[in-house]
Amino acid sequence: MKIDILTLFPSMFDGFLNESIIKRARDKKLVEIQVINFRDFSKLSNHQVDDTPYGGGGGMVLRCEPLVSAIESLRTPQSKVILMCPQGKSFKETHAKTLSLEKHLILVCGHYEGFDERIREFVDEEVSIGDYVLTGGELPAMVVTDAITRLLPGVIKKESWEQESFQENLLDYPTYTKPSDFRGLKVPEVLLSGDHAKIKEWRYQEQVKKTKEKRNDLLK
Repeated sequence: MKIDILTLFPSMFDGFLNESIIKRARDKKLVEIQVINFRDFSKLSNHQVDDTPYGGGGGMVLRCEPLVSAIESLRTPQSKVILMCPQGKSFKETHAKTLSLEKHLILVCGHYEGFDERIREFVDEEVSIGDYVLTGGELPAMVVTDAITRLLPGVIKKESWEQESFQENLLDYPTYTKPSDFRGLKVPEVLLSGDHAKIKEWRYQEQVKKTKEKRNDLLK
């Protein structure tokens, strides 16, 4: 898979791309991630990418030309262009799985007060990571990239993410490691029993219990 990220602040992605699982996935050529400064596509002498809004109002608005030019320079018949936007579709695990099957993603990071409405004509979908407003789309782009990359074949073991939260609309079951008794807080006996059938059933029941307590909406 190839992921291109359009942003005005490429350096924000330095740590994200060069640490942990994302770095290993890139080193193994399991994913290609490129960060592009769409300021380079501005045709203005000072490389300006924003301007005041028609009709008045506070803040600056991203102009069409640089962003659309950047998108068109990258887009192929296999590309899907996604705008990071608070008004977009809420990003969920099922969406991450669907996007992980794509060949090429172009993630567009907005900034400032917003973007010219006409930019929406050049994207395939809009994605939000939550009902709140951030200073820009860079953090959402990292979230989406991380969630997708870890689902790609070879990045992590398939059985690891198959048993995580949000599989079958359930949260993950509790996990424990050594010591078995920490300050009187003991590991459930069933996990020490070696009975895999009982362990599997216990884990499922714990998933249902935790989901009812913390995210009952998922069960609906």
